[in-house]
Amino acid sequence: MTLINGLKDLHLTTLPGKSPAIGCSAFCLLLLCAAFGPVNTTLSQPAVNAVEEAFVDSVLALMTLEEKLGQLNQYRGEWGDTGPIAPAGGEDQVRAGMAGSFLSIYGAEYNGRLQRIAVEESRLGVPLLFAQDVIHGFRTIFPMPLALAGSWDVDLMEKASRIAAEEASSAGVHWTFAPMVDMSREPRWGRIVEGFGEDPLLASELSAASVRGFQGDDLSANNTILATAKHFVAYGGAEGGRDYNTVDASERTLWEFYLPPFRAAVQENVQSVMPAFNEVAGIPMHAHDHLINDVLRDRWGFDGVVVSDYTGVMELMPHGVAADRREAGILGLGAGVDIDMVSGIYLEELPDAVRSGDLSEAIVDEAARRVLRAKYRLGLFDDPYLYNDPDREARTLLTEEHLQVARDAARQSIILLKNDDSTLPLSKSLGTLAVVGPLADNARVTLGGWAAAGRANESISILEGIRRAVSPQTVVVHGKGSE
Repeated sequence: MTLINGLKDLHLTTLPGKSPAIGCSAFCLLLLCAAFGPVNTTLSQPAVNAVEEAFVDSVLALMTLEEKLGQLNQYRGEWGDTGPIAPAGGEDQVRAGMAGSFLSIYGAEYNGRLQRIAVEESRLGVPLLFAQDVIHGFRTIFPMPLALAGSWDVDLMEKASRIAAEEASSAGVHWTFAPMVDMSREPRWGRIVEGFGEDPLLASELSAASVRGFQGDDLSANNTILATAKHFVAYGGAEGGRDYNTVDASERTLWEFYLPPFRAAVQENVQSVMPAFNEVAGIPMHAHDHLINDVLRDRWGFDGVVVSDYTGVMELMPHGVAADRREAGILGLGAGVDIDMVSGIYLEELPDAVRSGDLSEAIVDEAARRVLRAKYRLGLFDDPYLYNDPDREARTLLTEEHLQVARDAARQSIILLKNDDSTLPLSKSLGTLAVVGPLADNARVTLGGWAAAGRANESISILEGIRRAVSPQTVVVHGKGSE
């Protein structure tokens, strides 16, 4: 038995009537429900769950410095012959307690195998988190978020996120990097398709609905996942629409345009936030102590995990604020970025920074505490294999009910800008119909970007869909038109 399992039993003894799962449920039902209003007001702080805090602190007390930093280290998965797998050496890192989470590994059985290594073969037995970009569906794919926003249907957004959470959780996923709530009025910025458009009120409503859908009423249930509001903040203001480019936003624009959807997510008790790649007022967001620690945490009361974007901490070097990986790690963790995605900087560079006095171990402790708290709230200390049932995975993915909701969402998301002479809808009995364009006969593209576990062989191309819809007498001609 690992030390953590023994510790859990001790807490169940010393705190009668209170189990980790019960404590999680009580915490997660405390939603912050302030009305939409001025974004620079202070939100109420979340109630402290004494059982949760006592358990998390007890686990933290057992950890070495390296094990604490291991909780802050996120590895990325690779694609093997049978699907996503851990990178070479990843399993050894899990055994050594040097991995807190994995990105882009899913599958109830395989994730269960990695979880078993963490729980039964590492010194402390701390469970892993598995994260995935579940942006608009997992196996059942919904319209892209920008299209869903065009439906103006808040309930639909919540339902789509709920189905995505049910499917992803059945495949061993605990955590999604969604919703993307970046505001943008720059049509040249390609990532605008992942967000909810250009209106902060609509985006705030959809942001809250998406969080409710992903996280449900009880995070310790096996069909809920942690949501992530991203990218904090002003990522959609990149100059010229060029991704990763500099952002110049006034204080008023920041508070009235870019920040409201993030505040709405915090009001719904979102459990994770991801900083943006850009800078704000000359300070890169992965080093922005004021916006992360002062605004997000202290003023708004966010007590969840801040996870870097892909190598975001490492990119403090090309931003010009860090001379090397060590400085980048000190800046990132000091600014409140709890988890380093992929770059390995926290794990490799920060032990020496702490021992030399350049970084306070108290900062490491607080970040590790937030990661452990997330695992506690998901119920993973109570049952690490809650998300690892292959039979449930087979029953849950791509059901007829889920497909019907996705189809209805697609209908509601279609935007018709102009219909001269009532040309549409076309008759199903036309003699000949031409479909022109290189993407018409490509089932993969109908999944859209960030299609998670969506499969092209389960999708239908536009051309095939039209051929199925028209009468048998209609001749459908496809012209590629261009490359």
